[in-house]
Amino acid sequence: MSEDFYDVLGVSRDAGEDEIKDAYREKAREYHPDVSDDPNAQEKFQKVKKAKEVLSDEEKRSAYDRLGHDRFEQAQKQGGFDGGRSGGGGNPFGGMGGMGGNGAGGFEDLFNNIFGGGGRGGGGGNRPRQGADLRTSLTIDLQDAYDGVETNMTITRPETCPDCDGEGHPPDADVETCPQCNGEGQQTTVQQTPFGRMQQTQTCRRCGGEGELYDESCSTCGGEGMVREEATLTVEVPAGIRDGQTLRMEREGAPGENGGPKGDLLVEITVEPHDEFERDGDDLYHQAAVSFPQAVFGDTLTIETLDGTVEFDVPEGTQSGERFRLKGKGMPRLRRRGDGDLYVTVQVVTPQDMNKEQKEALKQFAEAGGDEVEVKEGFFEKIKNSL
Repeated sequence: MSEDFYDVLGVSRDAGEDEIKDAYREKAREYHPDVSDDPNAQEKFQKVKKAKEVLSDEEKRSAYDRLGHDRFEQAQKQGGFDGGRSGGGGNPFGGMGGMGGNGAGGFEDLFNNIFGGGGRGGGGGNRPRQGADLRTSLTIDLQDAYDGVETNMTITRPETCPDCDGEGHPPDADVETCPQCNGEGQQTTVQQTPFGRMQQTQTCRRCGGEGELYDESCSTCGGEGMVREEATLTVEVPAGIRDGQTLRMEREGAPGENGGPKGDLLVEITVEPHDEFERDGDDLYHQAAVSFPQAVFGDTLTIETLDGTVEFDVPEGTQSGERFRLKGKGMPRLRRRGDGDLYVTVQVVTPQDMNKEQKEALKQFAEAGGDEVEVKEGFFEKIKNSL
């Protein structure tokens, strides 16, 4: 798998944002460790994820295009960037750091200063930032996956504190200029790298980029500016969705910073196994029992599918284990027209509890085929083995 981020996603260098997102979703489905048989799925999945993070961010992508892959990766390490922006405010789903999150990365500041971004001086550190993406899961059954379903789910997520409006302090709190950054909200350092001396601007850790310190914190959120609240959301699950696929609910993630939009909520779908049907992609597999006379003389079978009752013909002389294809009776194809197929494997059931007349008839059948048999223990085992 190529290291180049464009090759990883399989897109051209002039690909738009939508094309990159679509390519990421396709690759993520292919290499997700929970569903992929590839022995290197975990590694490939992480490469796909990182490629999407860089190419979906305008500033990082610009730096990547200018430096090339190797120099970009090296500069990442020099800038202390961890590969993603950490979401602030306490992610209730385990710290899913989404793109456009709340954290301040030295990497971004480093390239802003190198390539004319101007750093974040003059209040640039207070520009709006999109909130972090959050992740949760939803379990449905195969029937819901076939029909599509609209369901409600309750999550706990960070919300802007209603008492301080996200400021982290009461409106009447006393304020002073941060002595560490002199009110700039950021600090600049110079470091030696393989490319020479580079200037790096980082958000002031003491005041969090505010440039001001307050003598009192909000008692409701403890100065965080966010609280955790329950939210009930309506999730629309499309027909044909597969186990392990993820739905994106836009603007249902963590709050943004400085008036920025919320992040997204990623809902990973789990489809429970079904008692009667096995699924492989868009196709379904089912086993149907037939009697010995039905297999010999043929018959019309009726089976219950996820879309109601269907009939199909079993021709005379059908062998046990023979498979029949019912075209278009499988799962709906997600984002495509048509449906998959249903494959029915017939199993001939060996008779067990037979009366005297049935046994005599079966004996005559065997003898007509050239077998000399007596109705005793072991005869039916012989017939069973012959089937």
